Amino acid sequence: MAPTAALLRTVLNTTSYLAPRLAGRAAFAVFRRPAGRSRPRPDELDVLAAARTGRITVNGTSVVTYRWGDGTRPVLLVHGWSSRASRFSRFVTALCERGYSPVSFDAPGHGDSAGRGVTLLELREAIRQSHAEYGRFEAVVAHSFGVLATFFALRDGVEARRVIAIGGVAEFGHALEGFRARLGLRERIIGELRGHAERTLFRGEPDIWRRLDATYRPEEIDADVLLFHDEDDDMVPLSQARALVQAYGGRPDGGAGVRLVVTRGLGHRRILGDPEVVAAAVDFVRSEQPGPGPGPGSRSASDGPAAGPRPGSAVL
Repeated sequence: MAPTAALLRTVLNTTSYLAPRLAGRAAFAVFRRPAGRSRPRPDELDVLAAARTGRITVNGTSVVTYRWGDGTRPVLLVHGWSSRASRFSRFVTALCERGYSPVSFDAPGHGDSAGRGVTLLELREAIRQSHAEYGRFEAVVAHSFGVLATFFALRDGVEARRVIAIGGVAEFGHALEGFRARLGLRERIIGELRGHAERTLFRGEPDIWRRLDATYRPEEIDADVLLFHDEDDDMVPLSQARALVQAYGGRPDGGAGVRLVVTRGLGHRRILGDPEVVAAAVDFVRSEQPGPGPGPGSRSASDGPAAGPRPGSAVL
């Protein structure tokens, strides 16, 4: 454990015995703050330089936005925790080549945006403002924690024809448990963290913790869903993708579908730039089929391990 994490564990656990509410408030502040601020990688610089940048304000924080293309056929890109929009550079290039207009933003506390942290509510607001500017998205491509924010926004009036979730978190409780486990915190601290969030962000709102899950009320989301998840993901287990399959595979409307593509050897981060994943995702955006349906290499929640691909490739 890093020295800072060890210190946080000691301070928060000790405080939880003496002043539980104070420990919960402090834990919430740590939870909403990314672990460092990502910088653009060398292979992302040309794509960043080609973007038209702008700014929106989310809960008083200045957020940097990006746009490529002419604004028609918009595709929203939603990055994950401790990440930034430039991580989608290969998606940007592929989408622009096919006549789409990728749009994105650096979340508060991330990338080039101001702030020190972000909540799911603030991520939803950034997505809402993007939707207000560009209208219905041809697709939303989201990674990791951005998947939670995407489905949260889609149940709140944001419209998209397709959703592509990569290494996605399906259940907010998974994010909280991962936070607790990484720092070695007492269970009571997470209970106090939840209580602090309920008092400050969701006062009087019922059933809030279920409503934050991407699996909540899938029938309210009229979009086809394509999932990519690596079986070696060390941040978000494959079970999170399987939870999404279970939720969105059973919608009663019959007009939308879900497909899970499992990869091997790409982990949680490299999957985002894998050429085969990018190509398959963009083909899905372009497809006029009514739903993703089953395909070569696609696997449901009950399927066994992937077989046969070279290391680092997608099972497509």
